[in-house]
Amino acid sequence: MPLATTRRAGLVDQVIEQLRDAVRQGEWPIGRRIPTEPELATTLGVGRNTVREAVRALSHSGLLEVRQGDGTYVRATSEVSGAIRRLCGSELREVLQVRRMLEVEGARLAATGRTDAELTRLRHLHDQRDAAQREARFDDFVRVDAEFHLTVVACGHNALLTELYRGLTEAITASVAATTHEELGPAEHIEHRGILNAIADRDPDRAATEAAGFLDELLAGLNP
Repeated sequence: MPLATTRRAGLVDQVIEQLRDAVRQGEWPIGRRIPTEPELATTLGVGRNTVREAVRALSHSGLLEVRQGDGTYVRATSEVSGAIRRLCGSELREVLQVRRMLEVEGARLAATGRTDAELTRLRHLHDQRDAAQREARFDDFVRVDAEFHLTVVACGHNALLTELYRGLTEAITASVAATTHEELGPAEHIEHRGILNAIADRDPDRAATEAAGFLDELLAGLNP
């Protein structure tokens, strides 16, 4: 996606917003190296110093990562995600612990706040998840499993909790991949029917217990 030429007022802020939009829209995925400063300056019609200031600001916010001698890479899809990644790092145990805190309350709220349409969506995602497991489609399983958990949290209709959880998307997806065997054999498959049924029955305590149970199982399986 070509970036639009900026106006001359507030150049740094305009460049920041355009770079942020390129990341949000997936033009530069997580882990991708973005164009060089000269390339961005030419595309945007601004000076290299303006580009450098914008990149520095997005690096400080956690969206980008500047690697000296190598280039600038996309680190997260939003500033919230970048902040969370800095806080919990890449330590799997820490990610699972944060997931447990958010998902248990998310499931509890979903059991009382979900709509019929949202329940239908959850059932559809659960079916997709199980199909991907049966057919050993690892990448699809990881993607749909992460989406299922995000949807559970969103069903609670707590905007702040949902945004916090959404900011953890990359770390959550990585944790799903790290705790799932690529062959997707039955021994590696963690059932989510209990969470779905508890939400369908509008039973918040059971939903919270189910959400905690599978994450406790994952945590117990990690080396101390």
